Amino acid sequence: MSTRESQPTVFTRIIDGEIPGRFVWRDDTVVAFLTVAPIRPGHVLVVPVEPTDRWTELTPSTWGRVNEVAQHIGRVLERSFDCTRVGVIVAGLEVPHCHVHLIPIRDESDLSFDRADPSASADALDVSAVTIRAGLSAAGHIEVSD
Repeated sequence: MSTRESQPTVFTRIIDGEIPGRFVWRDDTVVAFLTVAPIRPGHVLVVPVEPTDRWTELTPSTWGRVNEVAQHIGRVLERSFDCTRVGVIVAGLEVPHCHVHLIPIRDESDLSFDRADPSASADALDVSAVTIRAGLSAAGHIEVSD
């Protein structure tokens, strides 16, 4: 069931512009923005616009688009942040709106939500957003601003 029909999630409110977000990608199907509590610098959430709670409930085309965008952003994160790989988590426990975490990691311990920084500075988040947007633009993808 669409959460827009019931109570909008925080992600729906970000997508709709009610709450500010540091967007690095936006199209008709998928958005991506930095989390306000990053586990590591460059931590991005890839979110379908349609407010479906579970990834298993997405249409195959929407799930495919989420993963396609995640790959584009993941490649930029690999080149732009101090990491060995980009880890992917699809947990969905924090917000009932499907989302994929992309986290530049050095080792598996970097995939712990216990490492999230709820006090990340606005400046640090802005630097990450600008870095990711520039990398996406250089790779020929659409330019997005907040």
